[in-house]
Amino acid sequence: MDQPKSNFLNNPRFYKISVIVLLIIRGIFNAVMPLMDKTEARYAEIARLMAETGNWITPQIDYGVPFWAKPPLSTWLSAASMSIFGVNEFAVRFPYLLMVAGMVLLIGKYAKRAHLPFYLPGFILLLIPELFLHAGVVSTDTALTLAVTLTFLSFWEATHNGKKIWGYLFFVGVGLGLLAKGPIVIILCGPPIFLWMVFQKKYKTVFTKLPWILGLLVTAIVAVPWYYFAEQTTPGFIDYFLVGEHWLRFTDSSWKGDKYGFPKTQPLGIVWVFLLLFALPWIQVIMYRLFKTRTTIFKNEWVLFLLLWLLWTPLFFTVSSSLIHTYIMPVMVPVALLIVHWWPSIKFKKQLALTNLTLIGVCVIALIGITATSTLQTYANTDKYLIEAHPEQIKIDEFYYFGKKSYSSQFYSKGTVQSISIDELKNKEDAFWPFCFIVKKKDLPKLEAIDLSKFMLLGENEKKLFYGVKK
Repeated sequence: MDQPKSNFLNNPRFYKISVIVLLIIRGIFNAVMPLMDKTEARYAEIARLMAETGNWITPQIDYGVPFWAKPPLSTWLSAASMSIFGVNEFAVRFPYLLMVAGMVLLIGKYAKRAHLPFYLPGFILLLIPELFLHAGVVSTDTALTLAVTLTFLSFWEATHNGKKIWGYLFFVGVGLGLLAKGPIVIILCGPPIFLWMVFQKKYKTVFTKLPWILGLLVTAIVAVPWYYFAEQTTPGFIDYFLVGEHWLRFTDSSWKGDKYGFPKTQPLGIVWVFLLLFALPWIQVIMYRLFKTRTTIFKNEWVLFLLLWLLWTPLFFTVSSSLIHTYIMPVMVPVALLIVHWWPSIKFKKQLALTNLTLIGVCVIALIGITATSTLQTYANTDKYLIEAHPEQIKIDEFYYFGKKSYSSQFYSKGTVQSISIDELKNKEDAFWPFCFIVKKKDLPKLEAIDLSKFMLLGENEKKLFYGVKK
């Protein structure tokens, strides 16, 4: 049954305005939220180091210490943004907002073809919790998602609308994926495309519509130079990245070769829980529609294409023993496009849209509340507030972190923080030159040999203390 004309969901301007407002809200979050340890602050610090040192070949996790875990596309973007806008949270997160905005524009035409508002797919996409979150989280997954989206949609366009440019964009997408997160882009895109070709018997179409020889050359031009120079600059990178990060990480939860993280043992199949939670409520709607149309799925090649794209990634990671929820990011676009496909027949779309918009409104109110009080400063897992409350102290004094320094302390001190051991701290106890240091409260028992009364407590939060030399 058609919606009444007065229903706001029938007004194309509603979707356009909503998309703009949602992107602005996400941009405000990007500007005011501190960088959190460990993951986000780590990638932000890697980008800051790249911008500062001018080393655009080898990402560094500390001065002179290469970061081999991920390719540099996201780091390049954040570093370039900070070179333009300065070292701050908004700048380091800005490229992720732009990438999501790019996805919104890329998928709009699929609604227009169905005589639906252009911004409807983007509206749905931004209301998916996982996607809205990662429009402002510093990581490699947003860039990978954009590359996967470009690869899949370019393949569809190349095999259906006859424009040669899409065939080349397919290979550009693969190349960008190799620079975003590595060969995983081939693993996530190859099998679903192959299965679609088999189910639809499109062998000739696939092999004639895509420029395979020149296309592979395009992929090589996009991605291979960086891999070559990275190995030349820091020998051993290829072995660690391809074998360790792309095989042992997913097959061996006890892998000891991880230089930058820690084993993340998860129950087998938890990726499906992530999908059900972080794509709520749209994935549940899709499950219901798939059940209702189960006898005709293979008759609609567009639905089958999107479904294979959606299902393959969680199927692949079902047997992985080491994963996090961001691994489902590349399937958020087919979630949105499947919802758009069934949009006219969804009965409760008004309630779904209003519920998700209300949740975002609640998040905005909560953000205002925690920033207006000391809640964020007290409980956030970041050293931003400890450091920025004493800018002159950090600028003039030697600045230390007891034990292994945090990535947020590196970022917000612009790399001046140094780790200090108990013996080094004891030797400095009566030092003439002033210094300050951060210590975790749980590590206080390790400082029993230090007379902390000689120091001045400059600040503290729920987990850490910040001391300086009395003057």
